[in-house]
Formats: sequence, C-alpha cells, structure tokens
Amino acid sequence: MELPTVRSLVYDDLGGAIVNLLAGTPLEGQAEAIAAFTGALITSLVGFAAIMLSMFMILWIERKQLGRMMDRRGAMTSLRSLWIGENGTTAGAWWDMVPFIGKPIGAVNRWLNASFGNHDPDRPTVDRVNNRSWMGFAIFPGFFQNIADGMKFLIKEHMVPERADKLVFEVAPYLVISSTVLILGLIPMGAGIYGANPELSVLFAMAVFGIAPIGVFFGGWASNNKYTLIGGIRSAVQLTSYEIPLLLTVLSVCVVSGSFNFVEIVTFQGQSGTWNLFLLPLGGALFLISMLAEVERIPFDMPEAEAELVEGWWTEYGGMRFGLLFAAEYMRTYAACILFAHFFLGGWHAPFSGVWGDVPIIGLAGTSIVWVLLKAWLVFAVVFVWARVALLRIRTDQILEFGWRILLPLSVINLLVAVLFRLFLYDPAGVVEEGLGNAWGLGLFAWALPVIVTVVTLAIFFYLLNDEDKDASPERMFHVRTLEPAGTVVPGTE
Repeated sequence: MELPTVRSLVYDDLGGAIVNLLAGTPLEGQAEAIAAFTGALITSLVGFAAIMLSMFMILWIERKQLGRMMDRRGAMTSLRSLWIGENGTTAGAWWDMVPFIGKPIGAVNRWLNASFGNHDPDRPTVDRVNNRSWMGFAIFPGFFQNIADGMKFLIKEHMVPERADKLVFEVAPYLVISSTVLILGLIPMGAGIYGANPELSVLFAMAVFGIAPIGVFFGGWASNNKYTLIGGIRSAVQLTSYEIPLLLTVLSVCVVSGSFNFVEIVTFQGQSGTWNLFLLPLGGALFLISMLAEVERIPFDMPEAEAELVEGWWTEYGGMRFGLLFAAEYMRTYAACILFAHFFLGGWHAPFSGVWGDVPIIGLAGTSIVWVLLKAWLVFAVVFVWARVALLRIRTDQILEFGWRILLPLSVINLLVAVLFRLFLYDPAGVVEEGLGNAWGLGLFAWALPVIVTVVTLAIFFYLLNDEDKDASPERMFHVRTLEPAGTVVPGTE
C-alpha cells in the first residue's frame, strides 16, 4: 500500500474539499486559485516549521559537541544550579561570606539546597555550578538552555544609541532576519514539501542569501560606534572574496544536474545514481568554505571578532533584536547545511535507497524530510562545529588573499570539470524514473566516474597534506608575519 504524500493530501484531498465547499457560492470562480494558495501556504509552513523546530537541535549539537571536544559537559541548564555550590561548598555558605546582604541570601540558598538540591549519588556532577548537567530529560540534557536564552532576551530592554541613525539602525536587523526567513521558506524539505517551486529557485535563493551582508553593513554604520563600523566594513570587504567562488560552485552543481531548480537537482541525483559530492568533491569543499564565510563562522568571523570588536557589528543591539540576530546567524548556518545536503548529498534521498526501501518502517522514511534533517545535522556537526573548535580567526587581508588567490581559481577549475562531465561523460540512457540509475558508469560499472574522481581527489588531498617544505612557509598567506610600522619603511629598501 502506497502512503499518501504531504503534497497529495494538501493539494488533492484538501484542495478538492475547498473546491466542493465553495461550489455554488460567489467565490466559486476563484475556488481553484484559493485551493492552490491554501496548498502552497500549508506546504511551505510544514517545511518552515520543520526547519524552525529542528533548529534547536543544531544549537544543542554545537554546545554539547564543543563541551565534549573541550573535555567539558557543554552548556546545560538546571534551576538547581542557582543554589548548588561547587567542590563541596554550597552557594549558601559562599553567600554567608559576603557582608550585609550575604546572610539573608545565604539563608534562602541553604533552604533551597536542603529542599530541592541534588541528593542523588548517581548524578554527582549536578553539584557543580559550571557543569549543570541535568534537566530531567535523559535523552537531551541541557536542551532547554536555548529556550531559557530566548526568554532572557525577551525581557531585556532595547535602547537606540545616542546620535545613531535610528531608522537604519532599526531596519538593519529586519533586513538580515527577513532574508533568512525567506530562504528557509523557499528551500524544499521533501519530494512534495515546498510552497513555491520556481524554475530558477537556486538563483533566487542565492540572491536572497546575498542580502544579509547589506543589513550587516547598514547596522554597523548606523550604530554610531567605531567598533560596529569596523565590523560592517569588514563584512562588506569579506563579501568580495567569497561571493564569486560561492556562485561559481553553485553554478557547477546546476551544470552537472542540468537545472537551476532545487527539486530537479535532488531528483537528478537520485535518478542518475550518484550524489554530486562524489562527482564534484572539490565543489563540495569550496561550497562549505564559502558558506563558512557567508554565515560569518570561524575562521571567517572577522565582522563579529569579539576579541577586538567587542561583539562586532551588532555590539549596540540589545534585547530581542540581539536575540533575533543571534537566531538569524544560526538560521543561515542551518540553511547552508540544508543547501549542502540538497546540492551534494542527494537531498531527501536515502543513501542506498534501494536497500532501505526493503526494510520495514525505515523504508517509509526513505524519501522524506527525515533524511534532509539528518544530513544537515551531520554537516553542521562535522564541518561547522569542528571548524569552530579547530581553527583560529584569520585576518582580513588573509581572507581576501585566500578568496582571490585560492577559492576563485579553484572554483573556475571546478566549473570546467562540471562542464566536461556533463558534455562528454554523462549518459542520459542511465537515468531512470524509479530507483538508482547509472548515468556516470563510463560503460564500466555503476559508479565508475564517482569512484575514480573521489579516489583521485583524496590522493591529491593527502599528498598536499603531507607538507614538509618548511622554507616555503613564510611565503604562505596564513604565516605569521612581522609588519613594519607605517611610515618607517623607506621606498626601495624593503
């Protein structure tokens, strides 16, 4: 028995019910349009709701993974952490040492600790304030830290800096947030889970992705603060180095897939029998690196450099506007992970779907939103979180040099490879409507071209990774260099 899809339920069943309901009414002539609008609205809301509700997962993943990598437990919340002490000293005993107000506060803390403190020897870590590890839910301890943060932002006051450009200052966050929400509403989350499906949906999404840096620059300029202005200028400068390689990489995916449409790109990967990551591994790496810069994550977080710019371009924002900007940063990161899943990991198609489809229950999720979320979470955990732990922030000049000297030439090479694959190595006869195809077999075996490309790429990567040329190190863009102070260098004596 074939299960109905979300799109068939909404457009066929619900749409038919709306048409029948409006029959014989003054709106009968517009019944089809109303049914189509309702279907598009519901499907887009389903996809958007799935993204927003599951976005808490990436916040939880980042905190827990960072904690594990740094040999900590990660950010966790328990109300008992307010009155439970550390290393055998309760919060009440600590407050007793504070003059004047310490005694009454200490008494309250002692009562709370006696009444609601941790007395369970199976969870001794709860006794440490900086290791708050229990929230009552064993499967996701600390998950509600995100909700607690949101509630905190809601009660904070919003203030506009003196002599700031009030109109631009207020509009800039909404420019960032609205463009992010628009992207999430456009991305399909399943075979029939999308509101609108324009023919050039990829180009539209990439154009919307480029709007947020404009809001970043406006927000930094309008705050009347030298630190925020520097952050905004850094964002605008950084944009010039990664945007072109990003667009060329996306273009290579569209060339290989033969479409500028999200749904058709994902469908092509399933019907041709190969994910684009194994055809264009260089393109996958370029896309992730460019997206790290696009969403201003480490090591490309110069616009938000906390060490030298306080909080970067959003230093002057407070309250829920700061919370929304913080959420927009992770929404854009989540969108980048989902886009990578669509472009390079087959979207909602399960790996080895021919095998999964024969397994009860698991096979039901073979072409659904479940695989999109799992792939996006995997990309976020492996790439975005790991990069934050392992890499350092690089300078603005290094970002520009890296973008123009490395990313741009490699993106052009990747585009040429995609063109050659599509023109000379693509076999349309290997595309099938149902199941896995064999469009890249080269007449040898099912995955001949992807296997060859992947093996060669990995060989080149590990060869370059084993770098023993110490003399060439000072000439590289990320090498630490000693710069002479401005005005002290005489021309011709360098």
